[in-house]
Amino acid sequence: MKIWKNAMLGTAVAALTATGAYACEADGRVSIIGNEFPAIQTVAAAAGACEGVDFSANLTADHQTLNVAGMTGNPAEYTTAIVANSSIVALINEDVIRPLDDLVAQYGQDIPQQQLITVDGKVMAVAFMANAQHLVYRADVLEQLGLDVPTSYEEVLAAAEAIRAAGVMEYPVGGSYAAGWNLAQEFTNMYIGTGGEFFTPGTAEVSINNAQGVEALEMMKALTAYMNPDYLTHDSNATSAEWEAGNVALMNMWGSRTGVLMDDEGSAPEVYENTAVSGPLTVGDSGTPATTLWWDGWTVAKNVSDADAAATFQAMAAGVSSDILNDETMSQAVWLMNGFEAAPVNEGVLASVAAGSRPYPMRPFQGLLHTALGDNIADFLQGNESAEQTLADVEAAYTAAATEKGFLQ
Repeated sequence: MKIWKNAMLGTAVAALTATGAYACEADGRVSIIGNEFPAIQTVAAAAGACEGVDFSANLTADHQTLNVAGMTGNPAEYTTAIVANSSIVALINEDVIRPLDDLVAQYGQDIPQQQLITVDGKVMAVAFMANAQHLVYRADVLEQLGLDVPTSYEEVLAAAEAIRAAGVMEYPVGGSYAAGWNLAQEFTNMYIGTGGEFFTPGTAEVSINNAQGVEALEMMKALTAYMNPDYLTHDSNATSAEWEAGNVALMNMWGSRTGVLMDDEGSAPEVYENTAVSGPLTVGDSGTPATTLWWDGWTVAKNVSDADAAATFQAMAAGVSSDILNDETMSQAVWLMNGFEAAPVNEGVLASVAAGSRPYPMRPFQGLLHTALGDNIADFLQGNESAEQTLADVEAAYTAAATEKGFLQ
C-alpha cells in the first residue's frame, strides 16, 4: 500500500508509475521523512515508483523535529531520512542510522563515488544535491582592467586593489561577514583552505590557535579593507543586494544564491549580464579549496529489518539515479548524478565538487565551535585584539560549552 502525506508527491508518484519511467523492483517497506521542497519531492516520487515496495512519505518542513523520534522505535517508523551535513549528526549521535557499505556493495555499484558520504570511514549517506560558496565576479570589470579571473584570495586582493586604484569601485569585494553564523562560516572556509584541522585527532579538543588559524584571520581582515565598512552586518541577502546595486565586483557567495544575481530582476543589465561564476578560491599554498561542500542526501534506518533496509536502499538509489533528470527537474537543484547538465548558475558549485572541496565537518561538537567563532572573530577584524588572543578566546568559549555538553571532561 502506498501512502503519501503530500498531495503533489502522490500525483508525481502516480505519474511515474504509470509511465514506467524507473526500472526498480524491491520487496519491503520504504518510509521517507524529509523536507518538502521540489528536488526532494522529485527524489521521493521516483523512490515511490519502485515496484513491489510498501511505500509512504512524510515530506514536511518539520522533518528535523520528527526524524530522530521516528527512527528510534524498533521497528523504526521511517526507514530513511533525507538529511544534510548538519542534520545527519543528530541521527549518528542517537545511533538510529546504519552504515551502508554492505548495501552499496550489493546494490549500489552504479552510484558515483562523489555521492557516497563517509563518516569515520563508513558510508553513512548517499548525497544527491550540493551547494557551496565560490567566486562570483563581474566579467566586464575584470576585462576593462585586463585582469584574469582570480583563483586565490591573494589574487582577489590584487584585483581589488587594481579596481580601487582605477576608480571603478571603492569597495569591490563582497562577503557574508555578518557577525554570528555567517562570520563563523567564512572562517571555517578559510581555515580549511589553509589546511588546518579544527580538533586534535580523535578528540573533541579544539586546536585552531595555531599558524593556520592566524593565517585565516589575517586573510579575512585583509579582505575587509576592500569591503563596505558595514561588512559585519552583511549576511548573504545584504551582500547580494550590494552586488545587484553594482557596488561589488568580487565575492565568495553560495551557489544557491547566484540564480537571482544572474536573472534580469533587481539589477541593471550591465550587472546581471556580466555576472559570472567560477570555482572555489584557495589561500596560501595548501592547495585545499577554501570552501565547504554542503549536501542533501538519504540514509537508512538502523532499527528496521534487513529486507526493509535493502528495499529502502534500492528504492532510494532509483530515486537519485540519472533517470530523474529531465527538462522539468534539471533546474531544481545542483544534482550530483551523472548526466546533470549544469546551467551557468550551477557551474561554481560543480567546480567546487570537482575540486575536492571538503564537506562541512560532521562532528557532534562542530556547532559549538561555530558559535564560538561567530561570537569572537569581530574583535580581531575591528582591531581590538590580536589574532592569537581572538583564537584563544574562541578556544576558551568552545571548551566551556563542550565541557557543559559532556564532550570534554
